[in-house]
Amino acid sequence: MLKTSAFIASVTNREKPEVVNKPKQRLPKVSILVPLFRETEIAHALIARLTRLTYPKCLLDVILVMEEEDETTRKTLAGIDLPPWIRPVIVPEGSPRTKPRAMNYALDFCQGDIIGIFDAEDAPDPDQITIVARRFQSAPPDVVCLQGVLDYYNPRQNWLARCFTIEYATWFRLMLPGLARLGFAIPLGGTTLYFRRKVLEELGGWDAHNVTEDADLGFRLARHGYRTEMIDTVTEEEANCRPWPWIKQRSRWLKGYMTTYLVHMRQPGLLYRQLGAWKFWGFQAHFLTALSQFILAPFLWSFWLVLFGFYHPLEAILPYSALVALGSMFLSVEVLNIAIHATAVSGRRHKHLIAWAPTMHFYSPLGAIAAYKALYELVLKPFFWDKTAHGLSLVAVAPPRSDDAADLSGIELEPRHESF
Repeated sequence: MLKTSAFIASVTNREKPEVVNKPKQRLPKVSILVPLFRETEIAHALIARLTRLTYPKCLLDVILVMEEEDETTRKTLAGIDLPPWIRPVIVPEGSPRTKPRAMNYALDFCQGDIIGIFDAEDAPDPDQITIVARRFQSAPPDVVCLQGVLDYYNPRQNWLARCFTIEYATWFRLMLPGLARLGFAIPLGGTTLYFRRKVLEELGGWDAHNVTEDADLGFRLARHGYRTEMIDTVTEEEANCRPWPWIKQRSRWLKGYMTTYLVHMRQPGLLYRQLGAWKFWGFQAHFLTALSQFILAPFLWSFWLVLFGFYHPLEAILPYSALVALGSMFLSVEVLNIAIHATAVSGRRHKHLIAWAPTMHFYSPLGAIAAYKALYELVLKPFFWDKTAHGLSLVAVAPPRSDDAADLSGIELEPRHESF
C-alpha cells in the first residue's frame, strides 16, 4: 500500500520547484566533501569528473577526506596535480572508522555556506551545483536539504547491474518524490546531498556510529521541523555488479536501517510529538516494510508451492482456499511491482531496461541474504563498515604519469563515460 501510494503520488505530480534566477544575488561558496578510503582504482577518474563542474571555481571548495592510515590513496593523490580548489584533509586515527566520523571531522575545514556530499565513483551533472545554489536562494528557510537523483553509468555491464539500475530508478525517480509529495519524512541517499551548513552544524552533523548516516540525518531533520526537497539533477554512480560485494553493501544499508529505527524509537513518545501523527506512522511504515520485505521474503516465496499445487506447511492451520487467496494476492503484488519498475525505466535514458523488469523477482533473494547478514552484524559488529569496492567498470587503467597523473587516456569506459 505504501509503495502503491507513493507511485500514484509521483506519476500524478510532474510539478518541479521553481528555481528563481536572481542575477544580482551573489552565488554562495559551496564546499563538497568526498570521503575516500582505498580508492586507488577510481581516484584519477574522480578528479577528471570534478573538473567538469561548471560552478565558478573561486566559489568551489572540494575536500578529499582520507583516513590517516590509508597510505595507498594518499600516494595515488600525491601523483596528481590537484587544482587549488581541491584539497585533501587527513582524518586522525580513531574509532569508529566510518564515513560519518570522517565527514564530521572534515566539516570544520569547510569554507562554504552550503555543504555537499559526493562519493568516490560519482559523476555529477556539470551544472549541478549551480542548480542547487540557485534553488537554496529561492527556497523557503525550512528547506535545508536538497537531494538529487542517483543513477548508474554501467547498467549494461551484466544482469545484476541492470537490476540495480532499475531499483535505483524506482527509488529516486518514483518512490522518494512520491513519499515527499505525500508529506512523509524521507530518508536521504548517501550522495548528491546538499545542506545549509548552519542547520547541519546545529544538528551536530552526522551520527558517527551509524553506517547509514544519510537515512538517520533525514529523519533528524524532519524531527526538528526542517524539510528535504528532491531536485532535478542527476549524479551517476557505479552499480555494484558482483553478487558478494552487492550483498555486503546491501547488508550495511539494512544494518544501518535497523540501527536508525532502534535509535529513533528509543523515545517513541518524543518522536511522535516531533514528527506529528502523519509522519510518525509514515516512519513506522517505511522502516518496517523496508526491513520485513527482505527478512520475510522466504515466507512469501513459499506460496509458490500453493500456486503450483504443492503441499504448503500452513495447510494444517489454514484452509486451502485461504492459502490460494494469499498466494494470489502476493502474485498480484508481484505483478504490480513489475509495473512500477517498468514505469521507472520507461524514460529515454533507461528504456532498454524495461524488458528486464520481470527479472527483478529473481534479484530480491540477494536482499534476503543481505538482511540476515545485517541481523548477524547488528548483534556482533554494529559499527563495522563493510567497504564497497569501486572501479569495477574501469576495464583497464594506465599507470599514472608523473607529469599529469589525471590523464585518462588509458581507461576504457562504458558508453556513458565517453564524455569524460
